[in-house]
Amino acid sequence: MESTTAVLGTMPLKNQAGARSPQPMARFAGLLYLVITVAAIVAHFYVPAQLLVPGDAAATAANIQASGTLFRVGIGSEVVVLLSEVALSIVLYLLFKPVNKTLSLLAAVFRLAMTVVHAVNLLNYFFVLLLLSGADYLAVFEADQLQALALFFLDAHSYGFTIGIVFLAPHVFLLGYLIFRSGYFPRAIGVLFLLAACGYLFDSIGLLLVPGYGATPALFALLIALAEIAFPLWLLIKGVNGEQWSKRTLPAA
Repeated sequence: MESTTAVLGTMPLKNQAGARSPQPMARFAGLLYLVITVAAIVAHFYVPAQLLVPGDAAATAANIQASGTLFRVGIGSEVVVLLSEVALSIVLYLLFKPVNKTLSLLAAVFRLAMTVVHAVNLLNYFFVLLLLSGADYLAVFEADQLQALALFFLDAHSYGFTIGIVFLAPHVFLLGYLIFRSGYFPRAIGVLFLLAACGYLFDSIGLLLVPGYGATPALFALLIALAEIAFPLWLLIKGVNGEQWSKRTLPAA
């Protein structure tokens, strides 16, 4: 027994921590980011660009009725995003728990809160489908009234999505701080996340509270894009600095 203990005591630090290597977890987080990105492009950009005509209720309704399958593909893609967000929230919590357990948990809660808001908000799309379904009980409404209501729920979905992003902003800020302090991820990525959080917050407040607010300012859009691209790529390609991870985790073991 004593000889075994002696051998373990002289093992290199990285070998002692090898059984709990964070690399698979980091790769999984990067994969989840990739899934979310692809599904979000379909749900939030491709499908709306094909079907929605801003300010034209009749044209929008006609497009959705003619391409109901595509509209449902958008809904399905959003469901994929939501499920992946839940998993990513947990994985990120585990990755940054060694840095600060409380802040890592708080970051996860904010991301999960956004996911819940977006999940409830998805009901607006189903309301659109019901209004344009041609069901007998809708005969009490005129066609233009149904089209206007459909556009109303599409606009409501847009606002609901922005409300969800309000909860994403503090998550991104906390994640930036945790990345910066971790030692096992580049500090530059942490700085990008801190700046991106400001962009998310500025943009969401503008969309919700400032009449006539236009598109996201180019600088904020660039910072958000850089942060959301750099971190997943780093997770997939480089992963975690094992030596720094061991320094964080072994003292608490």
